[in-house]
Amino acid sequence: QVQLVESGGGSVQSGGSLRLSCAASGFTYSSYCMAWFRQAPGKERERVATIVTIGSGSTTRYADSVKGRFTASQDNVKNTLYLLMNSLKPEDTAMYYCAAAPNASPSWWYQPINCEYAYWGQGTQVTVSS
Repeated sequence: QVQLVESGGGSVQSGGSLRLSCAASGFTYSSYCMAWFRQAPGKERERVATIVTIGSGSTTRYADSVKGRFTASQDNVKNTLYLLMNSLKPEDTAMYYCAAAPNASPSWWYQPINCEYAYWGQGTQVTVSS
């Protein structure tokens, strides 16, 4: 019943910006992880950003490769996850995926790598040219 749909990908020159969106339906949990992953051809999937929500609180983690350039956020009213990508580089070129982990364990707050992602979107392509 849970569905994640990404949008906002496209082609942009280096230094440009894009804003990705992930619309979630059928996902109404009080504790959960939401994350952005990316994968380039021939490379391993990389976790870009994670938001762990436990009750009324949330914490955000970023990969070192995007820290200071990307900003993840979520709108609980709209049930939408966002990724604002600034100062894009060619190395950011990849397919970007949204993922969700329901019923988060409190321990995931401290170790978001352990979030158990049960739902994934289809991906949206981001291409950055120099």
